[in-house]
Amino acid sequence: MPASRYTVSDVMTHTAVAIGREASYKEIVELMHQWKVSAVPVLEGEGRVVGVVSEADLLPKEEFRRTEPALPEQLEEASKAGGVLAEELMSSPAITVHPDAPVAEAARIMARKHVKRLPVVNALGMLEGVVSRSDLLKVFLRPDEELEEEIRQSVLADLAPGTTLEFAVLDGVVTLRGPLRDRALVPLLARAIRAVEGVVDVRMELDGKEGTDTADSTLAA
Repeated sequence: MPASRYTVSDVMTHTAVAIGREASYKEIVELMHQWKVSAVPVLEGEGRVVGVVSEADLLPKEEFRRTEPALPEQLEEASKAGGVLAEELMSSPAITVHPDAPVAEAARIMARKHVKRLPVVNALGMLEGVVSRSDLLKVFLRPDEELEEEIRQSVLADLAPGTTLEFAVLDGVVTLRGPLRDRALVPLLARAIRAVEGVVDVRMELDGKEGTDTADSTLAA
């Protein structure tokens, strides 16, 4: 199966909006509004990421303006209602990703941690950029011709050399047709094609029997 050729560095925003520990609540809100972002990394020293302030970290000030937390699990959230500086509001340690991580790994982290943006850091924890959900979707902008060439060279040439299989790519949907003697290759081919960044769906029409293998929808979540 071909390795993912797209990494976080290919899709991330290299110029990231960031703040220091002493940034004020109002300053953070103004920056988020100005740059249309839902979270900003908090830096110290020469650019090491120590935390992230997100909209979720800012909302308790409004949520608990007139009420007290009713549930034990709300206590930590309510404690941020009195915060006025980034160091009091931020979530720490920050959930980050490295620039050489596959796009799929960043998508899994976002889904598992329920975050919309990830600071991208190097081995020393220094900020190199930010990757968002919309950045991860850029892989689906790849032209059909580019997908077709990668599938031909990195999938069919390895898994089904010498076959008479035909395939077409339309709007990211790959349709594979023709005779395939070794039926054990069907799930392998479907999985390998689905692993190509930018493929939306895989449809198998082999030996006159039509089947569909639906692509993983993680990135669109």
